[in-house]
Amino acid sequence: MKKIMLAVAAAILSAIGLASCDGKKDDGTLYLYNWTYYTPESILKQFETEFNCKVKVDTFDSNEVMYSKLKAGAKGYDITFPSQDYTSIMINQGMLQKIDHTKFTNIEKINPACKEIMTFDPNMEWQVPYYLGMAGVAVNKQKVKVYQKSWSIFSRKDLKGHMSMMDDMREVIGDALAYKGFSVNTVDPKKLQIAADVINKEWKPNLVKFDAEGFGKSFASGDFWVCQGYAEVVFGEVPEDKQADMIDFFIPEEGGPKYLDSMVILKGAKHYERANEFINFIHRPEIYVQFLDTFRFPGFINPEADSLRTTVPMYKSEDMKNGELKLDIAENLETFNEKWESIRFTAN
Repeated sequence: MKKIMLAVAAAILSAIGLASCDGKKDDGTLYLYNWTYYTPESILKQFETEFNCKVKVDTFDSNEVMYSKLKAGAKGYDITFPSQDYTSIMINQGMLQKIDHTKFTNIEKINPACKEIMTFDPNMEWQVPYYLGMAGVAVNKQKVKVYQKSWSIFSRKDLKGHMSMMDDMREVIGDALAYKGFSVNTVDPKKLQIAADVINKEWKPNLVKFDAEGFGKSFASGDFWVCQGYAEVVFGEVPEDKQADMIDFFIPEEGGPKYLDSMVILKGAKHYERANEFINFIHRPEIYVQFLDTFRFPGFINPEADSLRTTVPMYKSEDMKNGELKLDIAENLETFNEKWESIRFTAN
């Protein structure tokens, strides 16, 4: 009888180990809630093969969409990829589970310099950095022959009607703050007003529009000659054989906002162990370099992977040296909102 009871107990414990937090058995899946086109399909397939599972991906196009959906009660996701300000918010609001450092053996591959900028979680208790990037300026070299690598390019009246900036409050106001020598995270009303005046009086009159989605296509067609935005959006629209002759992408010398996207495990994730395996898998240098080569991103986060790359990045890690990470400014975000409304919804 004792042996039977022990066998039953073992079976129960085994079932508990296989069960997810809602009582259902592990379905052999990992659910990602990711930015669109942000993890190469080849990497997902390799993970599926090695760990005998299926990776399913749902996508979002802004931190606000991701955060709002999760706060509204969306369930089932294991990992998502917030930018630094939202990572901080999600940590503080108890939306995440801690990273299992016994599984995170590739922590040594993370650039030690990341700790200096990850003030919200320097020891990677709650998040693991995925990519450090920065928006900049794309110039059509065939249309614009002489220019400074500065935000002042948007003040040029001779380029009026051929330029755009992103429809993104923190990015555009952050650019103007950096241009005037201020922190991109300042909440000083006087400094924010100076930045808003630069945009409204010097930049906006020369812009076709604020555009966060279609500027890459408009640049590729020749309608926009100068665009503020993400390099991958422009390079993704211009045929590869024309890129070198057409595109000069630069990070302005004054700096601007940087962003750090992280991998985080959501509270209540049903596949916690597999999520930790995925995060560690991503930072194998031979895996992470596939991410760098696919998107031609700079490899600041994982230097060993960067040394293995076979492509030339769209911009270099050192180009971001004057950039500043956008941080969570909490209730002061409303001050930014007010300035942005005066920019976006006021006629020139």
